[in-house]
Amino acid sequence: MARAAEEGVRVFKPHGDCAKYDVGVEYRGRFLRVQVKSTIFKRRGEGYSLNVMGPKRKRYESEVLDFFAVYLIPIDAWYIIPYELTGWKNCSLHFTPNSPRHKYRRYREAWHLLRGEGRIETLHGCAEEESFCASSADGWEFAIRAMHGEGQQ
Repeated sequence: MARAAEEGVRVFKPHGDCAKYDVGVEYRGRFLRVQVKSTIFKRRGEGYSLNVMGPKRKRYESEVLDFFAVYLIPIDAWYIIPYELTGWKNCSLHFTPNSPRHKYRRYREAWHLLRGEGRIETLHGCAEEESFCASSADGWEFAIRAMHGEGQQ
């Protein structure tokens, strides 16, 4: 949350079990849902792996998540990955940061995606309303009611 706030986005944490994601971010009125994952697990060679499964080891559903924020602890690197690239297909992600063929290379430190800068492929929201109470990184608590519908982000 602190790292995202350093990058200029407002960060809020849903209270209790009212949301199916870890952190929300807001930038200029645009709200996104982010699931935070981290790993120290090193695969063979110079790669890292982690599971991106939700409760009860099930895949996250597209209507509850916009991005994964993945932190590779040993190399102090963040990856901001759109859900569409991973969420519905994979149960685990594999990172090879030093490889020129690294699948997620362009998402390393891609904080600009949370600010709405750059192109995001086919980002769709859900058609139902969400209401929840949240607290921001600077300590303010507030209620948010967001509508995710066709044509909205």
